[in-house]
Amino acid sequence: MKSASLLTLTCLLGGAASVACAQDGEVRNRVVIVENVKFDYAQVLNVEPVFQTLRATRTEEHCEPVSTRTLAPVNVTGEEPQEDKGRFGRFMDSVRSIFRREDGTEEEMPVAEAPAPAANNGPLLTRECRIIPVGREFRRPIAYDVDYVYKGTKYRSRLPEDPGNRLKIRVSITPWIGAEQGSAANP
Repeated sequence: MKSASLLTLTCLLGGAASVACAQDGEVRNRVVIVENVKFDYAQVLNVEPVFQTLRATRTEEHCEPVSTRTLAPVNVTGEEPQEDKGRFGRFMDSVRSIFRREDGTEEEMPVAEAPAPAANNGPLLTRECRIIPVGREFRRPIAYDVDYVYKGTKYRSRLPEDPGNRLKIRVSITPWIGAEQGSAANP
């Protein structure tokens, strides 16, 4: 029984000593300071986007253009081409009319035939193609540097979105309890 009461007495004296030490501690630990908060609007002066640059490379087939100057023109419509007859064309028509027969057909003049292209010579048009790497660059805005003024003081903040003309701000006021102020409160 004596040991239980002795243990209880020791605990009570130890607890009282710790409370006395806590009272002699700093002023900041005795009082909880409440933050005074209000919301207001600031005038936005300038907004500059911050870009992220992404670079990518891919391979593409690049072919040299084929010259078609050496090829004969191809009639794809199936109609006879209409030529604009100038003076020379009308002269040739009048000369041809002299050589027409009475039945309306023309005398055929021997025409030299062009040699036919040889078969299995390969494709008529060959393109020179090669694979080349093509670099691309993409830029996208990831943030905005915003300059704004509140009660005559200019500020700059990086924001995730463009705020527009006005920026809603949180104004917080708390008293400063510094080391010099804490020692003056305890004489």
